[in-house]
Amino acid sequence: MSPFPSSAPRTEHWRHLRLDLHDGVATVTLARPERLNALTFGAYADLRDLLAELAREGAVRALVLGGEGRGFCSGGDVDDIIGATLAMDAAQLLDFNRMTGQVVRAIRESPFPVIAAVHGVAAGAGAVLALAADFRIADPTARFAFLFTRVGLSGGDMGAAYLLPRVVGLGHATRLLMLGEPVRAPEAERIGLLSELTPDGGAPARAAALARTLADGPALAHAQTKALLTAELDMPLAAAVELDAATQALLMTSADYAEFHAAFTAKRAPRWLGR
Repeated sequence: MSPFPSSAPRTEHWRHLRLDLHDGVATVTLARPERLNALTFGAYADLRDLLAELAREGAVRALVLGGEGRGFCSGGDVDDIIGATLAMDAAQLLDFNRMTGQVVRAIRESPFPVIAAVHGVAAGAGAVLALAADFRIADPTARFAFLFTRVGLSGGDMGAAYLLPRVVGLGHATRLLMLGEPVRAPEAERIGLLSELTPDGGAPARAAALARTLADGPALAHAQTKALLTAELDMPLAAAVELDAATQALLMTSADYAEFHAAFTAKRAPRWLGR
């Protein structure tokens, strides 16, 4: 995402989510607990635009995405979205599906790590939002379900058929996307869908602690590592090694690289500047 801002002012109020910014950490909370944080057209658009704004501002070094109430996110709102899409023409449907994919791209292309703090249900689009994050921290109540085939649609929604095999392997991804069966936290950890399984109720605190560790670290190195992980998924080895070399050469001119050497020589902790 480009860091160059337009003349549009920063959005001060987000209708479909709650945003807290503190010392380099953004906490984004899906805030429709009465509907298990089901996503509406507006919620998708808010997530897309919020991530773009935070990326441009450059003040965020880590982001935690969570859900209020009994679960993380139950997916697209059946009443608000499915009913409405039945009345749309092909052009409108394409616009809508492109928008949902833009949310996933925004998560993957943001220059800061994104941590999904999952409790309760993460279903449909909610499961894909968690999948797109760099880290998935969950407690034992978490259950993931890629439900798209259960409503007569392709399991490859919002980039799920691209991302999931790369996280859990083709075999597990085929089962989860084809059958839409729920995966509870212990199995999710076993197949590699989770980064960490916490005790009951521990996901928000652990995600916040991880975000703090990341935000206090070398933000430029984190951003470039994330960019390479995404870019090199489909590259041949020769191209990936060349991109690694160019990236390392660039980072070797950074203030953080020089700061590490100064700190090591002075036997003190580095003071990372993120540039």
